[in-house]
Amino acid sequence: MATVTVIPAKVKVGAGTKTDGLPKLRVAAYCRVSTDTDEQATSYDAQIEHYTDFIKKNPGWELAGIYADDGISGTNTKKRDEFNRLIDDCMAGRIDMVITKSISRFARNTLDCLKYIRQLKEINIAVFFEKESINTLDAKGEVLLTIMASLAQQESQSLSQNVRLGLQYRYQQGKVQVCTNRFLGYDKDDDGNLVINPTEAEVVKRIYREYLSGKSYYQIGKELSADGIRTAAGNDYWLASTLRKILTNEKYMGDALLQKTVTVDFLNKKRVANKGIVPQYYVEGSHEAIIPREIFLQAQEEMQRRANIKTPTGKRRVYSGKYALSNLVYCAYCGDVFRRTQWVLKGEHITVWRCVTRLMRKKSNFKCPSRTIRETELHSAVVTAFNQMIAQKDEFLSGMKTAVNKAFSQSNSTQLTAIDAQLEDLQKDLLKRANAKQEYAELAEKIKFLREEKQAILLNDATKKTANERFSEVEAFLNTQKVPMTEYDEDLVRKLIERITVYDDYIVFKFKTGVESEVHI
Repeated sequence: MATVTVIPAKVKVGAGTKTDGLPKLRVAAYCRVSTDTDEQATSYDAQIEHYTDFIKKNPGWELAGIYADDGISGTNTKKRDEFNRLIDDCMAGRIDMVITKSISRFARNTLDCLKYIRQLKEINIAVFFEKESINTLDAKGEVLLTIMASLAQQESQSLSQNVRLGLQYRYQQGKVQVCTNRFLGYDKDDDGNLVINPTEAEVVKRIYREYLSGKSYYQIGKELSADGIRTAAGNDYWLASTLRKILTNEKYMGDALLQKTVTVDFLNKKRVANKGIVPQYYVEGSHEAIIPREIFLQAQEEMQRRANIKTPTGKRRVYSGKYALSNLVYCAYCGDVFRRTQWVLKGEHITVWRCVTRLMRKKSNFKCPSRTIRETELHSAVVTAFNQMIAQKDEFLSGMKTAVNKAFSQSNSTQLTAIDAQLEDLQKDLLKRANAKQEYAELAEKIKFLREEKQAILLNDATKKTANERFSEVEAFLNTQKVPMTEYDEDLVRKLIERITVYDDYIVFKFKTGVESEVHI
């Protein structure tokens, strides 16, 4: 007859389990609060105190640790360091049971919640939810857990939607909400409004000034680093992308484009650029500007110009601001730019400027006959052009003043007022339709068209103002320069010269005031 040996069922651990004669259960508690407010901090401390006493009072339990995340969202586990440490300790065999206040304290994401519960269940570790009185090792535990975790996730989704609606309402009221932790030039006052940080604002002004003078991102960043000036994030090295963001951020001219990004998944907090997903709101004059509007618009125009440097044949050329003459010197034959290069003649290194088409003639069917000009010759011609302007000071100034006065005689104020009125009416209609979830694509297109038209007018006005400023600069230069120039000046070239065209035996200089000068070589 077969011998039957009874093997007792393995004792399950969990709340209320009898442990007479068995080693004490190593019980850990997990606590979490979602924000860093004072009220939540009190709740956080209370949870730690409660579970420390609760575990120590049970004679069959041994405190294995209190794991607590403070001010961390529960919608995912990526940033919950203590939670992740708890799971690691469980997997390492240091814990027999986990106690937590409720499912929503453990996780608001159903998938994450079930994933970790099942992972612990496989190694016979129970998770006890005090509020719901659920032990995950019970037969009914997982069914109840799935239902409760789903409800917790719905609650989190509902909260996320409420926050989004609240933000949208603020945006519609034109209330700007900006994080200034990494926002160079601005701080927040007690009411949350943007206020200028004088020291940082000077750095922003310097970036705009040097960019418009012709310097590249690399040059500006290198000089800022050399002067010991750090980025808003505290980095010593200035990336081109960082400078570009500063030069394109409308907040520096006192405006604010709201809802640039949008959260597309409330669980993982993934945000993407808002390209028509939800409405955006543009607030003019929302706060004090650091950069005048006309300067900001000039920077946008210069950015477009640099990005679209092309030869007459359509070839794209990369902008270089390393030298003042880069992207200023052009070939009279093919229209391409001249590039600085090195020659070696009889062991001597000579710097010359040559048409790019000719430099790359192996890749081009066109054989450009343009001349090569030594840098010393080119610099000498620049000095001569400036001296011609100094010698004919009265004639230069008279012509420029006439052109500036003519430009300022044409006002666009009436047209701007009409556009603003149309935009205001369309915005009201758009908000009504958007809030009622009605189709508003046609209205959005009209608003976009009017804003572009307004931007073009503002840019035109800014160009006029710049012309007037350049006239003032030239006037100041001519009035202070009493004797002929003797040395080449890079800064003066960046400030006053717009284009240089090289012919066989002469060079034509076009100044930013529109005046031209011819120098024979």
